[in-house]
Amino acid sequence: MKRAYKDMLLVRRFEEKAGQLYGMGLIGGFCHLYIGQEAVVVGLGLHMKQGDKSITSYRDHGQMLVAGMTPRGVMAELTGREGGYSRGKGGSMHMFSREKEFYGGHGIVGAQVALGTGLAFANKYRGTDEVAIVYFGEGASSQGQVFESFNLAALHKLPCVYVIENNRYGMGTSIERASASKDLSRNGAAWNIPGRKVDGMDVLAVHQAAQEAIAHCRAGKGPYLLEMETYRYRGHSMSDPAKYRARDEVEEMRRTRDPIETLKAEMAKWGIDPAEMKSIDDDVKAVIADAVDYAKTCPEPDPSELWTDILVEG
Repeated sequence: MKRAYKDMLLVRRFEEKAGQLYGMGLIGGFCHLYIGQEAVVVGLGLHMKQGDKSITSYRDHGQMLVAGMTPRGVMAELTGREGGYSRGKGGSMHMFSREKEFYGGHGIVGAQVALGTGLAFANKYRGTDEVAIVYFGEGASSQGQVFESFNLAALHKLPCVYVIENNRYGMGTSIERASASKDLSRNGAAWNIPGRKVDGMDVLAVHQAAQEAIAHCRAGKGPYLLEMETYRYRGHSMSDPAKYRARDEVEEMRRTRDPIETLKAEMAKWGIDPAEMKSIDDDVKAVIADAVDYAKTCPEPDPSELWTDILVEG
């Protein structure tokens, strides 16, 4: 619980600061914040081991931090500095870490599902018990490439945990208006992929479901589908005013379902000292402050970087 609390705070404080820097003009391009959804990636991350792989869409900062990528490196990339994971050239949606087995946020909706299935195929081909965690939103869940990936994964019994982060609104359209399937955990049923609907606002519930799903994959039983019912507090991106939902709805979720406050209350029941929780919060704030200072002072890329990492044919 202490680790989950610290990891969720790290993601929350990082995203809050990223939002501030975006508003100040220090972060350009697109920026999709993960505030409210922290329990999903943290609960799954508790069961991942070295060698396990993860891939997601453009709402990716939380996955990076849980994978072990440094707040300094991620924040420097957001601000376009040479100390970033893509040396300041990729920004929010285009950074990865081979060392930490994080294979990117991807700007094309649903594209990461097929790529993540390939990561799982590589795991099986090499004969390891490593798994691939593939995150995508409910907005991508009805795409053809998703179902093609399900078929391939089931056919070859690939060790892939598909995670639908159902935050209800896609880019701004309610899932009720966008999907004929009302139980996304059953979307793999045609290929006999077991599925489970999970309270994605409760990190302990996610932790328990992740344990079952990952163990299933490690045992060579094939893919597993988790539908995480979660909620993002901000708009689709920083440029989205989120007028498609009532402010009261957001405030109600913050007040009654916030994943960090829910865990904090559970920790209090277990007798964990509030002073220890405060100490964790202070430590996280210091880490984020350090990341911001680094991102602000790190040099911008040299113009010669424009000619690196380019594929030239012929």
